[in-house]
Amino acid sequence: MTHTLLLEIGLEEMPAKVIVPGVEYLKEKVAAHFSEHELKYETIETFSTPRRLAVKVSGLSEKQADRTETVKGPAKRIALDKDGNWSKAAIGFTRGQKATVEDIVFKEVKGEEYVFVQKHVKGQTAAEVTRKLSKVIASIPFPVSMKWGTHAYRYIRPVHWLTAMLDEQVVDMDLFDVQSGRTTEGHRFLGGQVTLTHAKDYPQALEAEWVVADRSRRQNLIREQISSLCKANNWESPLDNQELLDEVTDLVEYPTAFSGAFSAAFLNVPESVLETAMADHQRYFPVRKADQSRSFLPYFIGVRNGNAHAIDKVKQGNEKVLSARLSDAAFFYQEDQKLTIDEFVEKLASVSFHEKLGSLLDKQRRLTKIAQLLSDPFNLDTGETELIERAGRIAKFDLVTQTVNEFTSLQGEIAGIFAEERGEDPNVSTALAEQYLPKSMDGKLPKSRLGAVISVADKLDSLLSFFSVNLIPSGSNDPFALRRQAMGIVRIIKAFDLSLSLDALIDQIAETVDSTETKAAYIQCKSQVIQFINDRLDQLLSVQYNLSGDYDIRQAALGSVETDINKTVEAALLLKEVREQESFKAVVESLTRVSNLAGKVEKDVSLSEALLKSESEQALYAQVLKSTEHFVEESSAKDKWEVLSSLHPLIDDFFDQNMVMTDDEAVKNNRLALLKAIDGLSRTVAAFDRLVIK
Repeated sequence: MTHTLLLEIGLEEMPAKVIVPGVEYLKEKVAAHFSEHELKYETIETFSTPRRLAVKVSGLSEKQADRTETVKGPAKRIALDKDGNWSKAAIGFTRGQKATVEDIVFKEVKGEEYVFVQKHVKGQTAAEVTRKLSKVIASIPFPVSMKWGTHAYRYIRPVHWLTAMLDEQVVDMDLFDVQSGRTTEGHRFLGGQVTLTHAKDYPQALEAEWVVADRSRRQNLIREQISSLCKANNWESPLDNQELLDEVTDLVEYPTAFSGAFSAAFLNVPESVLETAMADHQRYFPVRKADQSRSFLPYFIGVRNGNAHAIDKVKQGNEKVLSARLSDAAFFYQEDQKLTIDEFVEKLASVSFHEKLGSLLDKQRRLTKIAQLLSDPFNLDTGETELIERAGRIAKFDLVTQTVNEFTSLQGEIAGIFAEERGEDPNVSTALAEQYLPKSMDGKLPKSRLGAVISVADKLDSLLSFFSVNLIPSGSNDPFALRRQAMGIVRIIKAFDLSLSLDALIDQIAETVDSTETKAAYIQCKSQVIQFINDRLDQLLSVQYNLSGDYDIRQAALGSVETDINKTVEAALLLKEVREQESFKAVVESLTRVSNLAGKVEKDVSLSEALLKSESEQALYAQVLKSTEHFVEESSAKDKWEVLSSLHPLIDDFFDQNMVMTDDEAVKNNRLALLKAIDGLSRTVAAFDRLVIK
């Protein structure tokens, strides 16, 4: 016989963004709880709304299996007295295990005998195991928490009810002084209290009280309703905005979609401003005409938390709210039209970027210099170099516009729109619009080369600037989003297939700095910045290139002397490929042996052909000279690997026939110099000593 378990936490309305992570964590920990307690189940379903997180476990076993445990007691020398009688320690131990001294057996552990008894452990019932789940619920790691009333505990929102049922029976537990029961709550305004007869009745009973607890079903209802409105009005479906759809799904318990309108006069405001005002501020879906023009229309779709009763009044209320919001947007936009780009740029001098790093104008000047240095790696021609200089000199002007002050998520995009309106070159406008891309770890990248240049320049300046004043992310603390910006640099360099040495570039950037103190700070923090970027590259290799299980390959590639991101990726993928070759183990072992000895060279030693004594070291030396010719900047990782593979038998012969650490100091240093030369070649590909060889 199996059971159905229902567990629901009822709360005040939660922020939409915490609901899915919260209920998924609950599901994961409930599954782990039953696994730990060896109680089998078939499926776990999740339910969630702004006011509840719930799981329903089906096919839950009636009880744990009975089991026999062997329990270790005191040592034999303690269990028996000098006359061979059982001591109090032995008697007390067996009594505690519900056994007798007749059940004792002795077993040797690490050279000494100990008392052991076997005891029969009766399996706990499903109800007994389930009662312990209150601790699991209390442990959900919400990003924020609050206190309420006079209670000392904290949670995402005040807990109002706890429903815990095993079939028809209530499971006795409490959470934050709230006792479990069989009641749950329907819709805040449309429904009432629900008394459940059986755990399996949960979703149907709630829906009768205007709550669609199944999130996927609720989202599908929203999709269907919006699609129906669009079809009836010949509108293009706005459902490609999954982020907005997810948020709206987690804001309502019973969805009813409706459409509204706003004055066509607002269409003079840039579309991105209108979309942001509707989607980000009001959670409305903007709509377009369903034809090739895709014209932006003066309508919107909203989703009400409730049924269709008095929907016209709901529509009018939302139209009034949106009209006020769009009036503000239109006012800010019109005020911004009174100023030129140069007038906006002048204002940047009075706005602080950071108290330790100067104004926004200082930031803009720094990124302009970096952008110019990036012209060569991006293969910009003379005309493009002039455009990138112009883009850099005005890059941040929109940060002092009233429009961006109201709609901060549109920074960059507004710069592109305003630049286009004021007659800037279209390439400059595009670059300004793309300068903040990507806006998330996996967000879309700039499509234009000029946009990519400005984006990399801006992000690299931020990294160097904050690192130079010791404002470095630690743990989960990253107030300036430097991890995201570093990942953006990595992804852009990879996407545009740039041949770019970060080490050399940072040296060039330091030379453009006027302050001697700042220049020294840049050079001092260079290795930290490169390591920080490499950490993001490691993450990219793990996720995008399916190397999550190849930690040693990632570390070997990242451990090379190469600071060109694309070459590092190439080396990692090569190692993944050649690892399957029959010769791989032998080659890596040879190169690792070379690396271990080369690391013992404490000072620079020169390599002299005259000091080569044996045929094996002369042969190795000749092959090293020949190999060096292949290790040019254009050489691929594959070509270098083949050359290193050809050195492998000669390296083995060298070690078989020569003692490196000989008493002759000159010969020893010469042999170390030869090994150091080989190690120098191999480290342009990878740190082979970091590979795990099975």
